[in-house]
Amino acid sequence: MKEKISMEFSVNTSPKILYPRIKTPGGLSEWFADNVNARENVFTFIWKDSVQKAKLISSKEAKFVRFKWEEDEKFTEDYYFEFKIEIQEISGDTTLIITDFVEPDDKEDAINLWKSQVEKLKQLLGL
Repeated sequence: MKEKISMEFSVNTSPKILYPRIKTPGGLSEWFADNVNARENVFTFIWKDSVQKAKLISSKEAKFVRFKWEEDEKFTEDYYFEFKIEIQEISGDTTLIITDFVEPDDKEDAINLWKSQVEKLKQLLGL
């Protein structure tokens, strides 16, 4: 059974600038994967050593995007990965919250990979 992980990253940029980076194939290929293609609601993520497909299952403009890996379709559990944009009430800072489901043995590696990917995103955004 997979374990839910959730990580918050401060990305002080406008949600209107951040949202295309988490929703569009062009935006995702700038930081998340080497290349991303989409046909209707199925996104193909291409990395040097692998190709994975995910279905876009839900989204809301400038708020969040939720995908489900094709390989997780066989599970009855609601496994997904999500990029959520929140504005902190007091500071007004933009936070990117990433939620994913991982095998317990892969948890540390998954967290480190997400941290690395978000660092690429921050560099892209000039942060």
